[in-house]
Amino acid sequence: MRKLFVMTVMLCANALMLQAQQLTLRLDKADTEVSPMLYGLMTEEINYSYEGGLYTQLVPNPAFADMFNPRGGRRGGRPDPNAPRPTVRPDRWQLTDTVRVRVRQNRQAGINDANPTSLVVNFEQAGLGIVSEGYWGFPIRKSTTFKGAIYVKQPAAFNNESAAPTPVSSLTIALKSADGNTTYAETKVSGFSKDWKKFDIQLTTSATQADTKDARLFIIADQAGSIELTRVTLYAPSFKDRKNGLRIDLMEMMAEMRPKFLRFPGGNYLEGNNFANRFDWKQTIGDPDERPGHQSPWGYRSTDGLGLLEFLQWAVDVGGEPVVGVFAGYVLSGDHLDGDYVKPFIQDALDEIEYIIGDAQTTKWGAVRARDGHPEPFPLHYVEIGNEDFFDRSGSYPNRFKMFYEAIKARYPQLQIISTVGYNALKSKAIPNPVVDLIDEHYYRNAFDMYRNAFQYDSYDRTGPKIFCGEWATREGSPTTNMNAALGDAAWMTCMERNSDICVMSCYAPLFVNVEPGAMQWASDLIGYDVLNAYGSPSYWAQVMFSQYLGDRIVPVEATDLPKQTLDRNDEANAVFYTATKDAKTGKTYLKLVNAVGTAQQLNIKLEGVGKVKSKAKKVELKSARPEDTNSIDNPRNIVPQESTQKVGKQFAITLAPYSITALVIE
Repeated sequence: MRKLFVMTVMLCANALMLQAQQLTLRLDKADTEVSPMLYGLMTEEINYSYEGGLYTQLVPNPAFADMFNPRGGRRGGRPDPNAPRPTVRPDRWQLTDTVRVRVRQNRQAGINDANPTSLVVNFEQAGLGIVSEGYWGFPIRKSTTFKGAIYVKQPAAFNNESAAPTPVSSLTIALKSADGNTTYAETKVSGFSKDWKKFDIQLTTSATQADTKDARLFIIADQAGSIELTRVTLYAPSFKDRKNGLRIDLMEMMAEMRPKFLRFPGGNYLEGNNFANRFDWKQTIGDPDERPGHQSPWGYRSTDGLGLLEFLQWAVDVGGEPVVGVFAGYVLSGDHLDGDYVKPFIQDALDEIEYIIGDAQTTKWGAVRARDGHPEPFPLHYVEIGNEDFFDRSGSYPNRFKMFYEAIKARYPQLQIISTVGYNALKSKAIPNPVVDLIDEHYYRNAFDMYRNAFQYDSYDRTGPKIFCGEWATREGSPTTNMNAALGDAAWMTCMERNSDICVMSCYAPLFVNVEPGAMQWASDLIGYDVLNAYGSPSYWAQVMFSQYLGDRIVPVEATDLPKQTLDRNDEANAVFYTATKDAKTGKTYLKLVNAVGTAQQLNIKLEGVGKVKSKAKKVELKSARPEDTNSIDNPRNIVPQESTQKVGKQFAITLAPYSITALVIE
């Protein structure tokens, strides 16, 4: 009787498992490939992403070109009413004494056409100086060497003086505390003449120096007199020690995401507010001292020290390849060119592609790339024509796209061309037989809308163009996202991953935000930092989980009786979201599950078409007690993935914690 009772209990338990909330993974039907380009990065100059962020040159306004930072900032062609207005700040150069130090900007005596301005300074006594506050400080750590340069010459007459002033014979360049009382590192430069001379500088902190961002760059006169300065630069150590390179911790964080590509240079940064301030790639290559820079559409100036070559090297250094957006004749103010007037920009795009992939021996722009320090071509498979041209009310994009498409395909037939306007919109403009390789779709939503749309691609037409989800984010939390946004992001990623036969590429935006007051123009960002430290938001860690635990085959999943949740408009959406992939070589299965509600959910998992299953699986879990919980610069690891094990088999039960994202590695 006892044996019969036990068998009855087991049969009832199995029956309940089959009838309850269940996911059935059809491992024997995992025939569709996961897109090898699914997860990537998108970037543009916003929120001080480059200047004051990724780019290691630490001195704002190095050639004294700008006296004030104008207001501004827009994304997707629309103002963001929720983002704080950029703080209107001085050019970040200050005087140690506003009475005994006098300055004037000279706009006709710079070092070259790209840097035509300089600063003439008169010091009434020794020990006075000018000060750069950097981008909210400088990153002072022990045993750190900063390298840079300064251009100096003896000035002509100061203001209305009849004779040339007495020149200062030497300057002290120092990193000091904001009050000037503590010196972290210093050096001297001397030997000035009537002509511009570049002086390399090196500042090294002591082996006992404590971490601080309370630092300023001081340029101090060692004697009374006058001097003329321009192009003051100071570089922090860079990733892989690259000259004119990128910040180490941020590059390491991106590499951890295992991106397959980097989409650049924008975003709105590609177009600019007007033609003069578009991303003109030819102005961003070569010697950084010969790059003029331009005004970004987000209210501050870009030096373009991080230019096309640096973008390309960035993509490769984090393990991906470039996806380049080319300027297509439309700017954010709505102005545009069409017809024959757009042809110079088409040639510009062809030249840019040649710079990226052209042979160094046989092509003009390939040779320029080699001159710039990279003889080998970069990998390139995708080119995007413009950015968010669905905002172009002139209706000119279909014709512009067609012209770019035909010209690029004629020279580079191997490239895939991305449209920023949907296939039906192109057809509606009476373009005969439009050919579109990929469509770039952008989605900025709250978490509820992500839940509502988490099965959007399941019903997409598989015979149409492929999808590049080139900008997307769940916009909750500031300056970086909270756990609720991470849940929305994860739900959306289950949709893209499950449908990566049609949604072949995706990248979150914006990638970066400097968290200092006045630095942010767009809230809910992926990675936050100040000049000294950086951290990943919960959304960042969700992306790390999704990219690291990914196979190469999509596993069909059959869902039974999954729980629902009532949303803000009294409609329903799933409470649990899922995706599964399989590695065809190792046999490992990666099951990712999202519980978007505040109660634990028990799921029964059934594996079909599989032989033996190891009894324990690796379990990685991202969770929080409350959806509004988050990470910050002061608490960077409040919510991070935790590893454990999960008992598994051909059939097993798993309990999903409230507000959680779970990845299982089943062998």
